[in-house]
Amino acid sequence: MPKRFRCELISWRRVYQLARRLALDISNARFQPDIIVAVARGGYVPARILCDFLNVYRLASVSATHYAAGARQLGRARLGASLDTDISGLKVLVVDDTSDTGDTLGLVLEHIKALNPASVNVAVLHYKKVSAVVPDFFAQKVVKWRWIIYPWAVIEDITGFIQDMANRPGTPERAAVRLKRDYGVQIPKQILSDVYTLLRS
Repeated sequence: MPKRFRCELISWRRVYQLARRLALDISNARFQPDIIVAVARGGYVPARILCDFLNVYRLASVSATHYAAGARQLGRARLGASLDTDISGLKVLVVDDTSDTGDTLGLVLEHIKALNPASVNVAVLHYKKVSAVVPDFFAQKVVKWRWIIYPWAVIEDITGFIQDMANRPGTPERAAVRLKRDYGVQIPKQILSDVYTLLRS
């Protein structure tokens, strides 16, 4: 991945708005899942919000990784913790934050479909047009690729970006300038202060 690319910082409020839109789309489609499976780790928060909106009490998770902090791709997507819940004959909704390359979702879907569910649908907050997997439900389509920074991963991502910088900026103020220049994103002062506190610890 190039050292400079566009990012978008998503707020907690925006996450909730997107999850609400997603839930209403699912409800309008008359799809009522028996169980929601979150793709760890990015799918945890949106999956829990969807449980609330859709009145689903069964929530499980499966782990798969494709990226590390700071948008560093790890090569091929890898399945971590497999699903340890019996989903045979159930209507399953798989939830993740974003469908980027689609490699992670593809791997997860292959794993889940082998467990004999009645049906499997996929829902994400952001569907990137480049994704090999087209989700059944998405809150926003991303036509021009950008890295999405979610509030549950902001410290992780920003720390990764800063650690990857040549001539790493020594202060939060200098980092703010570099992040704006290299990634087109304006990071709140408190977040940058927290990042540098953690880097020094």
